[in-house]
Amino acid sequence: MDAESAHQKVLGWAGNWPKTTSALYFGGRPPKSAHTQFLGRDVPSPVGLAAGLDKDGEALLVWERLGFGHIEVGTVTPRPQPGNDKPRVFRLKKDEALINWMGFPSSGAVSVAERLTRQRDRGDWPSIPVGFNLGKNKDTPGEGAADDYALAASSLAGLADYFTVNVSSPNTPGLRALQVVSSLKPIVEATLSEAQNKPVLLKISPDLNGDLLKEAVDLAVECGLAGIIATNTTVQRPVVASEAYDRGGFSGAPLHAISRGVVDQVLAHSAGRIEVIGVGGVDSAEKARGLLEAGCSAVQLYSGLVFKGPGLIQTINRGL
Repeated sequence: MDAESAHQKVLGWAGNWPKTTSALYFGGRPPKSAHTQFLGRDVPSPVGLAAGLDKDGEALLVWERLGFGHIEVGTVTPRPQPGNDKPRVFRLKKDEALINWMGFPSSGAVSVAERLTRQRDRGDWPSIPVGFNLGKNKDTPGEGAADDYALAASSLAGLADYFTVNVSSPNTPGLRALQVVSSLKPIVEATLSEAQNKPVLLKISPDLNGDLLKEAVDLAVECGLAGIIATNTTVQRPVVASEAYDRGGFSGAPLHAISRGVVDQVLAHSAGRIEVIGVGGVDSAEKARGLLEAGCSAVQLYSGLVFKGPGLIQTINRGL
């Protein structure tokens, strides 16, 4: 089946029948020994759902039942947009990797907020933290990006436990250029101003290195952000099969080595001044433990579910 069609079918099942879906996919509460802290809250697991899987928050209840400790919805843009042309998601099965150039397809922050507010008011809401990963609209010029992030944050602030500023996706033209501090600072400040004192994190690229990486970490600390998520997808092509794709972000198992190198740089430079969440190719308890023992406060995953199945979450929780 086409990768994106399969994705949407699973989201439909998960949203309509969360109890049945989670039971079918080996869900269950994590063991007590997996309990930890995430952004100042007690959570049942250090394993979170990375942004990109549930872009509009269609299946919040099932993620908790599968054993996640937090959920990151998005990327959500302030205005609705369709994203890039299809096909735009491709599986590299032998390498357990994905290529995507989705381009932030989103229902828009207002629509997402209205629907999820109705859901919460019915009492159908997870007990674990729900964060929103924010991005700008494709047709918004770089100089207007801060307004986009502020608008998205203000629309979702009543629902969010935290926000993530995403300027690191390779699939929106010009977006990653905003990781330069002179462009990033107004975006961060605008998001903080509308976040209603909710924690704000910054998600960085695995292709950010050297002084630019250190400057982004320093800015996050200086502005009072709660954490850094390292990392997003990469434009590198670490396996032969990926070289056939000249655009899009690479994720999955081979990303782990690249991402881990950036995580280690962030941890070294931040020196405990800010929380770090490790992401990239996490598909086993061993990889999750390695990031946590290195100093990450939590990990996130997404692509591992495609190749290992939803029981992966409980396998990691029990392994930890």
